[in-house]
Amino acid sequence: MEQESSHNGKAIIFSAPSGAGKTTIVHHLLHRKLGLEFSISATTRERRNIERDGKDYHYMSIEQFKAAVANGEFLEWEEVYTNQFYGTLEREINRIWAAGNHVIFDVDVEGGINLKKHFGDKALAIFVMPPSLEALRDRLNSRDTETKESIARRLAKAKDEMSYADKFDVQLLNDNLHEAINTADSLVRDFLKS
Repeated sequence: MEQESSHNGKAIIFSAPSGAGKTTIVHHLLHRKLGLEFSISATTRERRNIERDGKDYHYMSIEQFKAAVANGEFLEWEEVYTNQFYGTLEREINRIWAAGNHVIFDVDVEGGINLKKHFGDKALAIFVMPPSLEALRDRLNSRDTETKESIARRLAKAKDEMSYADKFDVQLLNDNLHEAINTADSLVRDFLKS
């Protein structure tokens, strides 16, 4: 029964360097009655004060995460920073498709590329492009959740990640959030109708 419903589901993948605005765009799309449901990633990173387990992430210890990897429970996973693992649990996708929804992902660039490979034509992969590295630095600085070291690390990673933008179906420039959200909405609607 669950297998049957998974054939109708599609996947929308949003990837971007940290601070490019992908999470904000995804949150707006989730409120636009497109039949989308958010895929909650698993992670070993520390939970931030405002985050809730099972809503923002499925928080796991490093041991739990590695056991799930060994059991083949992930569609994709990676060690983004030392001992900070992130991954997409297969059961999460099956749950969303069984409910009759399309899955939407907010993942880093490598995760997005891996998911696109996994889902193929059933997925629309959108790379959210920041206007510049300087704009990205300003956004990260305004977050109040980042240290100088983590900002430097994220910017170095962002520079590398931007070189993979052409591996995505669409590159969406986010220099005006309102326009980026509306463009994303159109792209997603067209894909889901196809």
